[in-house]
Amino acid sequence: MSKNVPYLQQEGPQFLEALDRLEQIFRDGLRHGHFRCSITSSIGKDKRRELVIEAGRSHKFNIPEEELPS
Repeated sequence: MSKNVPYLQQEGPQFLEALDRLEQIFRDGLRHGHFRCSITSSIGKDKRRELVIEAGRSHKFNIPEEELPS
């Protein structure tokens, strides 16, 4: 998904990896027929965004502030 959206091509690797993971969870869940997903975020050390996507298992991303969309 993110590779086809021009304004996201300037974002950093952790941000894009999180979007790709979320898309995969969404697609797999729809294919399976039902799923539960939760997303939480907080600001951690050095203003990094600590993003956790829970869908059966947890996926954690530490996104530096400079990788965030402007």
